[in-house]
Amino acid sequence: MRVVLALLTAILVGSGLYALAVPDSAQPGALTTRAAAATETAGADASARRLIVGLDISKSNPLVDDAGFARKVAQRITAQVKTLGLASEVHVRTFGSYGTSANAFYYDVVISRNHRPEDVAADVEKLVAGTPLLIRKGAWKSQDKTNIIAFLDNVATSIGCARMPTTVVLVSDGIEDSEYARLQHAGDKLPAPNAEAFRGCEALLILGLGQGQKSPSTTTRLRAEWREWASAAGFAEFSGLNDW
Repeated sequence: MRVVLALLTAILVGSGLYALAVPDSAQPGALTTRAAAATETAGADASARRLIVGLDISKSNPLVDDAGFARKVAQRITAQVKTLGLASEVHVRTFGSYGTSANAFYYDVVISRNHRPEDVAADVEKLVAGTPLLIRKGAWKSQDKTNIIAFLDNVATSIGCARMPTTVVLVSDGIEDSEYARLQHAGDKLPAPNAEAFRGCEALLILGLGQGQKSPSTTTRLRAEWREWASAAGFAEFSGLNDW
């Protein structure tokens, strides 16, 4: 497993923000160098959980340019990270356009004695809150499409929900814009999910649903659409929050 740690400190000088890992020839689900030592945790703790975070960096999502929103989201997610027990997993990905070259970044870590929840939470907070700056400085590129379904399918295959309770958090406006659906159109619908792929997945949370649309009815429509999809996919819980 070859992983290049790309420290973006030079880009983010003075901000205290940095991205932690960018793979060049990574295998699906591979751990970053800083997480590799955490595999010493042989047996999963009783409270071990998996948290998968997807950052939607498509141009329609306020996460790409609204620093206040990014900080608010970061605080919400890091509060979850801090509750994780030993042997829990944290995975962060970006998505938007379909294709690995557009979204090569990943951050993967296992909670252990060397990687405590508060330390991982600090990393994740810097990363999520720093998204607008990473985009502005060109480290990440905002994208023209929003492939939410394809992203979920990919993480279900590469990471999955087996062995421990798994929560998927999407920082997204929830507006699928792909060959599957164009939810900006009121009459369009999400496709039926492959429920087998999401076997064991516990919860799907969308943060920022309908953000940027300035339309309560649009948010309500999107929430109903994603709730129906999540139920059909087998998620035991779904929550779609415009604000909190």
